Amino acid sequence: MARFTLPRDLYHGKGALEALKTFEGKRAVICVGGGSMKKFGFLDRAIAYLKEAGMEVSLIEGIEPDPSVETVMRGAAEMQKFQPDWIIAMGGGSPIDAAKAMWIKYEYPDVTFEDMCKVFGLPKLRTKAHFCAISSTSGTATEVTAFSIITDYQKGIKYPIADFEITPDVAIVDPDLAETMPKKLVAHTGMDAMTHSIEAYVSTAHCDYTDPLALHAIKMIQQDLVDSYNGDMQKRDSMHNAQCLAGMAFSNALLGIVHSMAHKTGAAFADYGAHIIHGAANAMYLPKVIAFNAKNPEAAARYAEIADFMQLGGKSVEEKVRLLIDCLRGMNDALNIPHCIAHYGADSYPTESGFVPEKVFLERLPEIAKNALLDACTGSNPRQPSQEEMEKLLKCCYYDTEVDF
Repeated sequence: MARFTLPRDLYHGKGALEALKTFEGKRAVICVGGGSMKKFGFLDRAIAYLKEAGMEVSLIEGIEPDPSVETVMRGAAEMQKFQPDWIIAMGGGSPIDAAKAMWIKYEYPDVTFEDMCKVFGLPKLRTKAHFCAISSTSGTATEVTAFSIITDYQKGIKYPIADFEITPDVAIVDPDLAETMPKKLVAHTGMDAMTHSIEAYVSTAHCDYTDPLALHAIKMIQQDLVDSYNGDMQKRDSMHNAQCLAGMAFSNALLGIVHSMAHKTGAAFADYGAHIIHGAANAMYLPKVIAFNAKNPEAAARYAEIADFMQLGGKSVEEKVRLLIDCLRGMNDALNIPHCIAHYGADSYPTESGFVPEKVFLERLPEIAKNALLDACTGSNPRQPSQEEMEKLLKCCYYDTEVDF
């Protein structure tokens, strides 16, 4: 038996934020990040709509990119004091992911972070509060997923929390919010969405319910992402829908080792002054993982189906896989995303000499590979790598060399 879970309600289209007026409850807490929602007036509108619905409103502000365990615990403590019956998370993936984890700790104060990370092992939520996610970026799709990514900075590792219990009750997908994204964020979140779609389509957990969502999202992203990056707001609006479809697919079909590697390299070199931003990591690693997975005939056939759906041409399965890889690398070029860690600058842009020194990468490689193998996303990858293969694959992602194993 399999399961397909989505939010109870999804409000979409321009002006969808007004759905907050219809919510019923006494107290709502809004979780937000670095200030863009306040800067562009969306936070004030959300507060006004909730007050119009008769609710008292409290804020948890300043949730950082790549939210920490400490931020989660701090927010949960504030929720314990305020006792909301609605948790509203607003912004990019970070505040929504953090709020999901806060929600768990709010409902179960004795739960530890380690308990949260037990895959599909959470107790029943909604004993105290319901959850609404309002996305402002077009990539993570955490507004419709059963996942949250929290960073343990002591270990330098990003941990995925995975459980259908944290699938939001309500998602609001209003393209007005996405139109405020800076250009670099458009690129990174867009390639994150492309990775979600492709990994969901070849995942061992894919099914008839997830495949159409993944394929349609891939087609939309192929058509819309680069133009959105270059300022076409109609395409920007379309990308907001595309990434949400990709989220619906991967939340139910799960992901693969592109995400495992991105989770475990993202904060692994923070002591050298930067993170490898999640969407950029996915963009760099995806072509290499496709080449690795395509050694599995079933996965290769599904990549070929993707290439056919994208109308990339090619006659043999091998040629279609190569054309898919070439297409993705071309998109990275158009979006100013580097092809490998060695050329990944501290600002995320391509550079001759990246911020991660080769010696440091090689020293940390065995531990990163081990952690990637243990990541929750690895189990649904179509080809299971060994420790040696994961290390070799990560080296290919560092040097941009061919995957021939």
